[in-house]
Amino acid sequence: MDYQLVKAFHLISIIAWMAGLLYLPRLFVYHSMVEVGSVRSQTFKLMERRLLKGIMNPAMIISWLLGLYMIHLNPMLLQEKWLIAKLVCVIFMTYFHMKFAGMRRKFEMDENNKSDKFYRYWNEAPTILMIVIVILAVVEPF
Repeated sequence: MDYQLVKAFHLISIIAWMAGLLYLPRLFVYHSMVEVGSVRSQTFKLMERRLLKGIMNPAMIISWLLGLYMIHLNPMLLQEKWLIAKLVCVIFMTYFHMKFAGMRRKFEMDENNKSDKFYRYWNEAPTILMIVIVILAVVEPF
């Protein structure tokens, strides 16, 4: 497959992954403000589960696979310091993904004890990482 086409699908999967990483903690903000066991709580559980399992998990896996495939096609990339820094950021992004999956499980089991303010802070972390990753990939500062 053409390298540019692989790169395009990599970017598409990243967009889908990022959309979920930005939206899921926002759902947690609203979910934490409704009564446990209510119809609204059940709706949030369904939305969170479908977002994570139907969009975020596949998009994360495809992002990683295509990114690693691009490195396989062009192993000289591993000599670029900007790429190493980007990969470290992507590992942190994957950590946030897993952390959000754990938070979703807490909501699913009606065990959430965190406030909406707590989730508002978590909502910012992927945004900051996204900015750093895009700058590293586009500007290649070092």
